[in-house]
Amino acid sequence: MAATTSQGKSFALFLAGLTVAAAGLAYVASGTGKLALVVGLVVVGVALAIFLKIKPAEGKVADGSQPALLKLAGLGTVVVGWLIVLFGLHATATVGGRMTTTLIGLLISLVGAIGILPVAANKNAIWKS
Repeated sequence: MAATTSQGKSFALFLAGLTVAAAGLAYVASGTGKLALVVGLVVVGVALAIFLKIKPAEGKVADGSQPALLKLAGLGTVVVGWLIVLFGLHATATVGGRMTTTLIGLLISLVGAIGILPVAANKNAIWKS
C-alpha cells in the first residue's frame, strides 16, 4: 500500500489512531471511552501531520486529466442506484418487493462503481504514458 517506509509507518499510525478513536466513540459514556476517543483523535492528527510532511518529498505525479463527464456519469449512476434502494424500501411493504428494489439498486450502483468509474480513471492512466 505504501511506497516508502515513512508512508507505511504513518499509515499504520493512522489506522491505530482510528481504531482507538472508534473504540472510544463506542464507549464514550465512560471515562475510559472519553480518554480513548481523545487519544485516538490526537494520534490521527499526528498521522495527518506526518502525511503532510512527507507529501512534498514525493515529487511531481505523472497524472493526466481525467474525463470529467465520464466521472460524473459514473457518480450519477451510483447515486441513482442508491436512491432506488432508498425509495424502494419506502415504496413497498412486502419483503419480496423490498428485496427486488434493493437488488436492482445495488446492481445499478455496481455498474457505476465497477463499470463506468474505472473507465474514466483509466483514460489517462500513469502506466499508459
